Amino acid sequence: MTTTQPGEYQRVPSRFTDLVSADGATAYPAAAGRYHLYASLACPWSHRVVIMRRLKRLDDAITMSIVDPVRDDRGWAFTGAPGTDLDTVNGFSLLREAYVASDPGYDGRVTSPVLWDRVSGRIVNNESVSIMRMLNSAFAAFAPEATDYYPAELAPEIDAVNDRLYDGLNNAVYRAGFATTQAAYDPAVRDVFTTLDWLDERLRQRRYLVGGQITEADWRAFTTLVRFDAAYVHHFRCNLRRLADYDSLPAYLRDLYAVPGIAETVDLDQIRRHYYLTHPGLNPSGILPIGPDIDLTSPHGRDGLG
Repeated sequence: MTTTQPGEYQRVPSRFTDLVSADGATAYPAAAGRYHLYASLACPWSHRVVIMRRLKRLDDAITMSIVDPVRDDRGWAFTGAPGTDLDTVNGFSLLREAYVASDPGYDGRVTSPVLWDRVSGRIVNNESVSIMRMLNSAFAAFAPEATDYYPAELAPEIDAVNDRLYDGLNNAVYRAGFATTQAAYDPAVRDVFTTLDWLDERLRQRRYLVGGQITEADWRAFTTLVRFDAAYVHHFRCNLRRLADYDSLPAYLRDLYAVPGIAETVDLDQIRRHYYLTHPGLNPSGILPIGPDIDLTSPHGRDGLG
């Protein structure tokens, strides 16, 4: 992260933005076994990509390594701790090595997810939305699941919802959490709860965010919502209300969690460990909270909504 006066959090743009294509229109043609995903179960931006890979059932076509949730000043690491992996593709100890292998002069921030190309030996892309959409469409020939999570007829509305989610929730929780002045924190946390209020109202009479079907927008909301009470309420000081205090959002979260394959991508222990043990400036004691106790498996009761 970087901060600018007066203490505002600014997200760093992605460095690698090449695309995999189904028709060979780019330097990276879609192929089974060619690409590898470096990802984190703790990071919401990475989690959305892990979810798309699971939904499209691309596990055999695109291999994956999970980094350790606790990140020190060296960045994401491959430790092989429970629930994580060693890097068996390149033998990297740190994800930074993938960045340097792709750009020897790279000295910027190392983020996950990363889509790696075995053939060229470099990163194709490290931007989560781009990778989500490539997994959704470019790899269709290798995906046993044909559901399109970004259908063309819904794309304008999905984009509009995504823009509001990003500005008011996905990124706003970080703007609140990493703010270093009151003047930066106050509008950020107001954005968070204005957006949560809007989401809760939008979901009162509709099951999903756009078009009566699950789309990319739902998964981009889900990865922030599933972390909200576990991390953002206390660690990022987004404590005006809990997610559990809303009418529609808790059931909506459980509805998405119940989608086959999704529960396996949610690791609340890794989420807590990442946030509370990675940011000493926010949690200098390094104490890992025991709660909250979150039940994501109770009935959601949303089947009848349109």
